[in-house]
Amino acid sequence: MAQAARALWPVGHGLAWRLGGRLPSRLPAQSRVGFAGAAGGPGPAATARKGSPRLLGAAALALGGVLGLYHTARWHLRAQDLRAQRSAAQQQLNDSSVIISALKTYLVSGQPLERIVTYYPSMKAVNDQGKEVTEFFNKYWLMLDEKEAQRMYGGKEARTEEMKWRQWADDWLVHLISPNVYRTPAEALASFDYIVREGKFGALEGAVAKYMGAAAMYLISKRLKSRHHLQDDVREDLYEAADKWVAAVGKDRPFMGGEKPNLADLAVYGVLRVMEGLEAFDDLMRHSRIQPWYLRMEKAIAEAPQ
Repeated sequence: MAQAARALWPVGHGLAWRLGGRLPSRLPAQSRVGFAGAAGGPGPAATARKGSPRLLGAAALALGGVLGLYHTARWHLRAQDLRAQRSAAQQQLNDSSVIISALKTYLVSGQPLERIVTYYPSMKAVNDQGKEVTEFFNKYWLMLDEKEAQRMYGGKEARTEEMKWRQWADDWLVHLISPNVYRTPAEALASFDYIVREGKFGALEGAVAKYMGAAAMYLISKRLKSRHHLQDDVREDLYEAADKWVAAVGKDRPFMGGEKPNLADLAVYGVLRVMEGLEAFDDLMRHSRIQPWYLRMEKAIAEAPQ
């Protein structure tokens, strides 16, 4: 967010003045006298300076250069200080849920993003597989005051419900995608055929990506199936998850957010959206009760202001 300083490196005295320096409106009295003498006018030093216009011009040029160097250095140090302050305020966010929470907080509250990201501190931890991972505190929580939270949610139950199902989408639903998309060798090939076609790969590059990628992901999907203790037919877990979500939304509201989708609706939709065009998605629409909700989400997103 801060690259303008490099592009604005001052070149010469004039630019240094425009960027923050301020040249004296007139030269000191001694200099005025000196120039007057050099031009042939009266002055106490006229006799001593007579015949030395080049020396005086060099002195004036040196004075201008010193001033220009001074203002250039001052501006450069100030720019460095600003860059240091911005770097200290920046925090890299790699977690999609944290990014969504931070952006939504910004849109609702208008707080500076530099401040908002400090509400989601990171911590290194070791997961069940013994790998070091980065966890973020408050990742499903919007940092709003009471009035803003009341205006957005209407009550604490709605806010807690949104957080619960956002976490469910991250902790469970997302882990069902790969085992279902790459369930069989044929489905793995079909999935990579779709990826290669949409990605506009070259012929040789596409063939390598399709067959090697499909083989690798088929094997990985089996490991994920075992890791997350999925059923023999992983489709059953996918159908059950979809129906569980539909039951949570209920019959009395079109979305979990009520008349409009909330962040939980968007989280679930985003996970399922990656399967569109594949066999797993078509099976999901036929064998679960999620299709009406999914179609409402598509319509709501299409009609949302750009």
